[in-house]
Amino acid sequence: MTYEQLAARVTAEGETVGRRYALLVPVWEEAGELSLLFEVRSPSLHTQPGEVCFPGGGAEPGEGPQRTALRETAEELGLVPPMVELGPALPPVRRRAGEQIYPFLGRLCPGWREGLSLGKDEVAEVFSVPLSFFRDTPPEVYRCEQRTIPPADFPNERVGHPEGYPWKRGETTVLLWTWEGKAIWGLTARVVQSLVDLL
Repeated sequence: MTYEQLAARVTAEGETVGRRYALLVPVWEEAGELSLLFEVRSPSLHTQPGEVCFPGGGAEPGEGPQRTALRETAEELGLVPPMVELGPALPPVRRRAGEQIYPFLGRLCPGWREGLSLGKDEVAEVFSVPLSFFRDTPPEVYRCEQRTIPPADFPNERVGHPEGYPWKRGETTVLLWTWEGKAIWGLTARVVQSLVDLL
């Protein structure tokens, strides 16, 4: 293999290494005010039951992030074009596990409420929050420690670590808004904050 072949492989694979995820940030306008539409995940889901999120999920093979965001919105909310219009991309965010998330702004068009049909296996309910709330209300900010805990059989001697080696600790920032008793936090709050930053 030549360097050029290796570079071409890296370029081709760089976009698809690992599973990619996408989500839609649904925005609707009424009486001149913009609101965001959120989901509450079904309590029967194995991961993150009952949490607040935007419609989204993992890409299927050969599927780009725009298509993923629209497909997941259709599956979870029953909203398909022309009831929802895909807008521009927001800055990508990364989960702590390393997955890349591609958020897209999406406009809910007139008549979207009539088309709303919750995928009951995934979505317990939906609610909306005025965008001005996030603009005018700073989130609570929590700094959480992250630690590396190696397994008992980690080869400390081989890598030159002394007994009791002090692994570096990291920190992650968790944002939290509360709206009418519902917690908007974690990755969802980070996406909201990226939108607020643009305001």
